[in-house]
Amino acid sequence: MATMTDTRMRELLDVERRFWTSMQEKDGATASAMTDDGCIIVGAQGVSAIDAKSMAKMTAEGPWELKKYAFDEQHLQVRFLTDDIAVVAYPVTEDIVVDGKPLSFTAHDSSVWVRRGGEWKCALHTESLAGDPFGRDKTAAPRG
Repeated sequence: MATMTDTRMRELLDVERRFWTSMQEKDGATASAMTDDGCIIVGAQGVSAIDAKSMAKMTAEGPWELKKYAFDEQHLQVRFLTDDIAVVAYPVTEDIVVDGKPLSFTAHDSSVWVRRGGEWKCALHTESLAGDPFGRDKTAAPRG
């Protein structure tokens, strides 16, 4: 892996940060401009696809507020598949407010970025809450 001084890696890290900052600032226009139509989102809520217009609305009006985020750059990975397709993966700590309640957690995130017309667009974003990979740290509901 190249060092974090690699210009291309820095560029992608800056793109990823700009995307997160758009969420933090509830800047739907920026989030929309950075979202590839049909962007796939994977997380605890499941798998879905979102277009740029829906991303703008979700960012601006979502029932959550991202107060603070920090990437763990020591464990950050960037891989260019081509000059115009790159994968970024990293641990991130988040301080958010959901339903009026503050929450803090660590997650492992990844994004696939595609450069279209000279602009980076997010084609895939995943978020997995940190914890036991088998879910043993979660309380399971009884099955009936």
